[in-house]
Amino acid sequence: MFSHCPASTIKEKCGVFALFAPDEDVARLTYFGLYSLQHRGQESAGIAVSTNRKLVCYKDMGLVTQAFSEKVLTIMKGESAVGHVRYSTTGSSVERNAQPIVAQAHHHIAVAHNGNLVNAALFRDELNTNGGLKGTTDTEIMAELIARNPAPDLETAITDCMDRIEGAYSVAILDRTGTIYAMRDRHGIRPLCIGRLGNDHGWVVASETCALSIVGAEFVREVNPGELVRIDDFGPSTVYQLESPRSATCVFEFIYFARPDSYIHGRSLYYSRKTMGMNLAKEHPVDADIVMSVPDSGTPAAIGFAQQSGIPYDEGLIKNRYVGRTFIAPDQRIRALGVKIKLNPLLEAIGGKRVVLVDDSIVRGSTSSQIVRMMYDAGAREVHMRVSCPPVKYPCFYGIDMAEASQLIASTRTVEEIQDIIKPDSLRYLSIEGMVGACGLPKERFCTACFNDEYPIAIPQQLQLDKLKFEDPSSRAGVKNGIDLKPDMTRVFDT
Repeated sequence: MFSHCPASTIKEKCGVFALFAPDEDVARLTYFGLYSLQHRGQESAGIAVSTNRKLVCYKDMGLVTQAFSEKVLTIMKGESAVGHVRYSTTGSSVERNAQPIVAQAHHHIAVAHNGNLVNAALFRDELNTNGGLKGTTDTEIMAELIARNPAPDLETAITDCMDRIEGAYSVAILDRTGTIYAMRDRHGIRPLCIGRLGNDHGWVVASETCALSIVGAEFVREVNPGELVRIDDFGPSTVYQLESPRSATCVFEFIYFARPDSYIHGRSLYYSRKTMGMNLAKEHPVDADIVMSVPDSGTPAAIGFAQQSGIPYDEGLIKNRYVGRTFIAPDQRIRALGVKIKLNPLLEAIGGKRVVLVDDSIVRGSTSSQIVRMMYDAGAREVHMRVSCPPVKYPCFYGIDMAEASQLIASTRTVEEIQDIIKPDSLRYLSIEGMVGACGLPKERFCTACFNDEYPIAIPQQLQLDKLKFEDPSSRAGVKNGIDLKPDMTRVFDT
């Protein structure tokens, strides 16, 4: 059984990694690439390799280190690989939904996907009629649309799929010959980049640049919005380009999701987050003794706030970095401690102080309330909460497991009303202008829909946010919040 992260934590859908390197241990390098992307998904992990014109795929529930062993990596020899770490936003967290998804019909492919399709339901009945689907994810729908396409070549099948699907997708596809394809939706909502291995005969595709350095690759470029790239013995080449009305990268990649040592659009995410904190201090100054962060995601902004304000930065909350998703259910006494499992206050740093507490976001508000109460219990004289993004008011349809609007604390409340619930001495948010300005690009280059309701991709009126929307209602009894309460722990190979 999985235990959950705090209810107010936002989770993104996935991390993608692919490697074309016929002379390398591709499965092992992909393992380390996924390890560096673990923050993007902790529910399952998988790797597929091409070998002798066949695909072999191994996947299991849990973290990368839980899913793979030395024995498995030794067995998985091949010329190319594609890997995936998952957090579910469509389809429950069970092994049949783990990725890469292997599909075999007219074409034989393994697909790893980060994002969320807004029109997946249009194709589900069609695909079920023609042979049925094994799982309940939009990724499987994408994979089957490609694999079942009778086009004589795979590239035509992929481009046909790109012409039909809508939504957010950054995808790596491996075919049985070892060729890798990387594609990105026309708005480039989720990140995807290409790197080159130092031996000049290997190429990497990854969700973030932080996954390149761990395998000794150098960043070359991002996959452009709407672009399909083929990677083979001749290196990367563009084989298709959708019309791209405008780039709309998810601004939450800059605020929270991507690792701070990654770069997007050539911009350091650490520097962007630090600048958000500096802008926050300019917009909402306060008299205080120390600046503290809600670790770890709030730390760069807190450092920026301290630097701009001149108020000393200090650690006040210590995070237990070994608490996360686990197969062992916590004891009820432990569960009742809530956020205290993850964060412990430093009484000596907090006692008697006027504290500026900086966090990257507030979603539902429950965790923030607990942390503020923890600060007062530790002896804080005043607690002034500062948030390095605007209030989150609207749901995400593009690959973030964000609650319906009714569950977002800011959806129907003013800042003053939120402050009355969370109960700090003051609460202030960074403006949209201050947030986007820290990212170093025009506002038009970002998706900011969760703050201002300006969705770059039209959302079908009937679209459901429920991640279990494709599940058989009779099978939901053993599933809670998308997590299989009795997961099948059998490790399987798909060939």
